[in-house]
This record gives sequence, structure tokens and C-alpha cells, in this order.
Amino acid sequence: QVQLVESGGGLVQPGGSLRLSCAASGFTFSRSAMKWYRQAPGKERELVASISTGGGTVNYADFVKGRFTISRDNAKNTVYLQMNSLKPEDTAVYYCKASKFESWGQGTQVTVSS
Repeated sequence: QVQLVESGGGLVQPGGSLRLSCAASGFTFSRSAMKWYRQAPGKERELVASISTGGGTVNYADFVKGRFTISRDNAKNTVYLQMNSLKPEDTAVYYCKASKFESWGQGTQVTVSS
């Protein structure tokens, strides 16, 4: 079955950086577009970024453009989210998702605070 394991979250000061990873298994990773979502306390889950199967097409939510970078390594079945210039409002649980499937991982907590 589809398994997604997110990692790399933590506590960081405003202006800092984190790199999230999502290890995927149970499906043909290279044939699935991938997405990162996040959910802050009391808010709905929202789309952060997406990447096509080969990595040539990426899209970002306006609130992360210029600060976050999504990438993937199909040889490692892993998708990444490089987050720079973090703000307190980026605090959330971050999830990855394969576009073709409904499964979610457990997420990784990102907390931006001084």
C-alpha cells in the first residue's frame, strides 16, 4: 500500500531554514506528481507546493513563493521541501501526498518561533 513518511521538521527561529523530506513507497513514485500540504492549528489543510513527475514543472502557493523550493529524487523515491526565510505563520504540520492516491503520511511538525 501507499506509504509516505515525512521528516525534517523542528523548531526554528524566524528567518531560519528547514529541509523536509518525504520518503514514498508502495507505488511507482516516478509516475506520480507530488504535493506538499500544511495544516496549522484550527485551520484547514492547504496546498503549499507541487511538482510534476520529472520535476520540470513546479507550482507554489503565493504565501511561500520565493521562499520555499520543492524538488524530488526519483532514484530515491523522495520529495523535498526546502524552506527558507521562515515566518511564524509557517508553523504547521507539513504533509506530502501523491497526486494519484488519497493516502497521507503522519506529517512533520514545523514550529517557527523565537
